[in-house]
Amino acid sequence: MNGRQHVQEIEQVLNGTQTGRDSFVSASWRRCVELYGMDPSRNDPAHIVTEAELRDHRKQAEWMIEAARSSLQTLFRQVAGQNYVLLLTDAKGVCVDFFGDDLFVNDLRSAGLYLGSNWSENLAGTCGVGACIVTQEPVTVHQEDHFGNAHIALSCTAAPVFDSLGGLAAVLDISLLRSPTPKRSQNLAMSLVTNAARRVEMANLMAESRRDWVLRLSDSPEFLDVDPEAAVRLDGSGRVLGYTRAARRLFPDGGPILGRRIDDVLGLTVDDLPDLMRDRPTEDRIIKTRDGGALFGHAIAPQTPRTAPRISRGSGPLAGLAGDDPMMEQVLARAAKLARTTVPLLITGETGTGKTKLARAIHMVAPASGFLGLDCAGLSPRALQDACRDVTGLTTLLLRRIEHLPEETAPALAVLLDICGWLRPISTTCVAPAALGLSRPLFHRLAGATLNLPPLRQRQDLGWLLDRLLRRRAPDDLRLSPSARAALLGRSWPGNLRELEQVLDVAIALCEGRVIDQPDLPAPVDTATSATDAEDSLEQVMEACSWNMSCAARRLGVNRSTILRRLRKAELQPPG
Repeated sequence: MNGRQHVQEIEQVLNGTQTGRDSFVSASWRRCVELYGMDPSRNDPAHIVTEAELRDHRKQAEWMIEAARSSLQTLFRQVAGQNYVLLLTDAKGVCVDFFGDDLFVNDLRSAGLYLGSNWSENLAGTCGVGACIVTQEPVTVHQEDHFGNAHIALSCTAAPVFDSLGGLAAVLDISLLRSPTPKRSQNLAMSLVTNAARRVEMANLMAESRRDWVLRLSDSPEFLDVDPEAAVRLDGSGRVLGYTRAARRLFPDGGPILGRRIDDVLGLTVDDLPDLMRDRPTEDRIIKTRDGGALFGHAIAPQTPRTAPRISRGSGPLAGLAGDDPMMEQVLARAAKLARTTVPLLITGETGTGKTKLARAIHMVAPASGFLGLDCAGLSPRALQDACRDVTGLTTLLLRRIEHLPEETAPALAVLLDICGWLRPISTTCVAPAALGLSRPLFHRLAGATLNLPPLRQRQDLGWLLDRLLRRRAPDDLRLSPSARAALLGRSWPGNLRELEQVLDVAIALCEGRVIDQPDLPAPVDTATSATDAEDSLEQVMEACSWNMSCAARRLGVNRSTILRRLRKAELQPPG
């Protein structure tokens, strides 16, 4: 089929004619034209994100990349010599990990089958990754199934990877630059990629579950211990804390899975789990299902006591926020327990201490499936209502800089939280809870529990943070000289993690060779001068407004309570 024929077929589909294409392909074509305004006759190049954007995407997907690496390596060995390329994208469609033949790197880059390519449907048109994100099902987009002429030579088979809370976390794609014409030629690719996605989900669940019971399930005893089909993570009372996608078939009623008792669907309780461990033959580990069927089960006991205060660095998104620091270990241990509840959380700490990162990590562990982030500075009641209008299902509502919430928006927020019981608020602030200036009813709706992040100057894991951030931002062989490391360890870091990240970015850009030396480091910030300048500026505004706080608040774009707090902090008073 040439380009003109391809465009004509798309026009037929838009006119309602059935052309024999899979229904999800036809639906995607219609979205490309009617929703995204795309032209199928154009040969648009692949969309590649910037290096900085790629670093951010890889940073957010680091836990998934780690869980998927072994499965991708195994899958690539299975297709070695067949010219396949493997892509792991995040849930937004950006490729964050890649396996391909070095002989075809230039061709793969040109086709967008490489790190940093964005295969979301609204940018790339109909494609394997984009269709998989929309349908959340395994798909093959083969040759002329693609929307744009630039991609019709490709054959892409993709499978979704879900996190242990049931949300889409990634897409695993196996693609060919050129392939046989029949679409059925990719049936083997479909089998391989869906099995690999299932193993990635299993690896992720196991990495998160070291303090909980895991029940792995299989239809046959032969694969139970080596390659089970499904798994659930259970707490000490037998309630589901996480699951792989295949475990949804255990809950055919379509209701929520998290928090359900396992004895609702299987003929066993948590007390029966020790009888399903490896010391019994697999064929004897039979579990009856409520519908009269049977499965084979393999139970794995918690590796550490559930009351242990320490968090293993490899046990999930929360653990990746700190190294060996006693204060952070206490915060993260408390966060891990609260994350599985719907208790409203208030996260406090200086600017740049990682409050938003902690909130997002809590969301990844929490039972909420949706996520909505709002900046409270300048947030009007109408904007708040518009943002939350279409939210359904248990959703994390991240309220950044709650100290800047306008006075007129506070009552609307209180009413919204009362009406929408499915919103779980997590608020962040740079001021002490007592100085927030919120009404008592609203404060208690937002601060069921408080988590206080220590400043970087008080943390004992600064060396660990240096190494971790450097690995994320630079090639593996780039390192700090002893003098540069000593200089960084000796700074006071008034900007906390944000300042540390910026200092490393500057040093990486300035260094020559593979070693960052002390001259490559930007000079420390003079915080005393900065603070004095800020006080002088505030005093000038107050004088210009005749010390009217409402006038000053309007001029600075903040609320009146913020002006009052800043005046008290700077110990400024009106003349007389």
